[in-house]
Amino acid sequence: MPETDVDLGTVTAPSGILVLGMAGWIDYWPRLGRPLSELARAVTGGGGGGHLHGPDTSEPSGWMCEAIAVAAAADRPLQVRAQTSASPFDGEPTIAVLEVDLGLPWPGSDDGGPVLLGDLPVDRCGMVLGDAQALDGFTGLDGQSTNGLADVTYWGKHEDSVHARFGGDRIVQYPSGHGPRGWLDLPIAEAEAVAEQLRTWTREGPGNGLMVSVDPHTDFHRFTRAGWGHPLLAGRIDLDGCPVLGLGWDPGDHSMRHRGERAYGQVYPATLENRAGEAVLQWAIPPYDSAAPEN
Repeated sequence: MPETDVDLGTVTAPSGILVLGMAGWIDYWPRLGRPLSELARAVTGGGGGGHLHGPDTSEPSGWMCEAIAVAAAADRPLQVRAQTSASPFDGEPTIAVLEVDLGLPWPGSDDGGPVLLGDLPVDRCGMVLGDAQALDGFTGLDGQSTNGLADVTYWGKHEDSVHARFGGDRIVQYPSGHGPRGWLDLPIAEAEAVAEQLRTWTREGPGNGLMVSVDPHTDFHRFTRAGWGHPLLAGRIDLDGCPVLGLGWDPGDHSMRHRGERAYGQVYPATLENRAGEAVLQWAIPPYDSAAPEN
């Protein structure tokens, strides 16, 4: 598959600061001592940006929680786009270059050369792009449902038997059409009860072999769900009045190309680029090189 340009819509940054961060950890920043927006403000003075991570003394590690923060126009939508290339493992499109128009004049040198802001790994839970202030209130993997609802899904060895007994719709989560069965938008208590019923029936009947998941409607799950079926697993949600973009990664492609993340040197540069006198945030993930030595 040749490289393809994909329009991912727009986000906004009314605080004047845009953040690209690891979605699995975006709600972890307050535990490191300061809100994400405060840390982001400290590196974006003068219209620039920089790399954020926790203190080296943080548990489990300050480097588990990373983001790039950059100054952006506060009064307009910011266009997001991607260049994609085919995964060498399954042929599906993957992000090769992510770009965001920041709506500000170029703050770098007169020669227009790119400004390195830092680098980021591809989080196996995906990435999030949005306003720094809005992301202070992001509810992550272990957060509470934002609307009192949850989704229940099941899959595995006894899926067909459970479906014959209890039902449940096919929930397509990938462009391939694959996905588990289950029920969407149940009240939390009902979702937990349904999940326990499935586990109990399977345990007392056919035995182990069924996976059951209850996913409260956190912000993390909401943008993951919004990206179901998108070629890049990209989905937008509204957070504190701001559109926020989530980007998922195919688990197989991540495990083959980005596994180990920073600990294994799997990090990719984020730069400010000059586009006709205006600043653009770029995050570039180079093509897979089968001849490169493994870390």
